[in-house]
Amino acid sequence: MFSLTSSLQYYLYRGATDMRKSFDGLCGIVQNQLYRNPTSGEVFIFINRRRDKIKLLHWEAGGFVLYYKRLESGTYEIPQMDDQEYGVLNWPDLVMMIEGISLKSIQKRKRFSN
Repeated sequence: MFSLTSSLQYYLYRGATDMRKSFDGLCGIVQNQLYRNPTSGEVFIFINRRRDKIKLLHWEAGGFVLYYKRLESGTYEIPQMDDQEYGVLNWPDLVMMIEGISLKSIQKRKRFSN
């Protein structure tokens, strides 16, 4: 219940989203433009044209959860991605983006990975 964690997959829709859209409208974008299943348990991220509002759509057991944040000042920085309809974000990048930390100036240190 109300849990976003590093174990989930995060997909950022690269187009500007009308923030008047709710569950059904955002599910339509997920199905028709991202070609993903909105009930897969993945998290889908939408940002408006002015980049001051963000919505995260997530299917949890029994229904959708919609997280919505509006900035009072400033904008969200969208990370560089390939020229696709969507990009895959990892948990640390999502948290930094929401917290307003510039992703361009971050230097990641080398870590062991399997």
